Amino acid sequence: SCPGKMLLRTELQYHTESLLEDANGKQPERKSYNPWGLHCHRQHLNRMSSKHNENKLHQFLLLENVVSKYSYPCILDLKMGTRQHGDDASEEKKARHIKKCEQSTSASLGVRICGMQVYQADTGHFLCKDKYYGRKLSPEGFQQTLRQFLCNGNQLRTDLLEPIILRLKALLSVIRKQSSYRFYSSSLLIIYDGQEHKESADHHLPFPKTHGTNPSRVDVRMIDFAHTTFKGSKSNPNPTAYDGPDHGYIFGLENLIKILQNLSEGK
Repeated sequence: SCPGKMLLRTELQYHTESLLEDANGKQPERKSYNPWGLHCHRQHLNRMSSKHNENKLHQFLLLENVVSKYSYPCILDLKMGTRQHGDDASEEKKARHIKKCEQSTSASLGVRICGMQVYQADTGHFLCKDKYYGRKLSPEGFQQTLRQFLCNGNQLRTDLLEPIILRLKALLSVIRKQSSYRFYSSSLLIIYDGQEHKESADHHLPFPKTHGTNPSRVDVRMIDFAHTTFKGSKSNPNPTAYDGPDHGYIFGLENLIKILQNLSEGK
């Protein structure tokens, strides 16, 4: 009675390649393409079908799947800035978020890892790490994990460093010019394809090749703006606050760029 739902379930049912590997090297599930996305999608569909009848009208936010073009999407989710709570947070929630920042690289670097999946060409699996892993990292551990994100199991993907750094520098330039925006609790996604492409393999790649190297399917996206505010916002309890750019976000971007540049220089 619902062809769309049937199609989605059929797709999820039959894509069973072994691609998912957790932080300990185990393979708890078997999925293909973006394994975690399919896992979440299936859970959501099952929840909807069990709670609501088919004739109930639902409203949805339509989101772009920014990794749909990638064969083996490698994704790094970075929580940006030195402050994570929004203006509307309760005192309890505010204290909880402040503590998380103080005990993680959010305070020392202005950025912390919230999630990661990276395709390992040597094993044919994705290595995945979650937000709890990211909270425990020291600044040195953060740098090591960033290096791991850019390693395919055989070698460091040095071809990715320049295009990622260029995008981050362009973003930094824009953020520095903002007059009052605060991007509290927002994230930055860094994405690339774990399948290396030959120079002439795909003429429809979203980014051109750089200095004669193979084209790198790289993307950088700002996401999660639920707690973003600015001077004069209706949700801002103090409309005169927030003059100048978001220095916490800038601090995180500058450190991220510095770490990637050190990797590029072999440090």
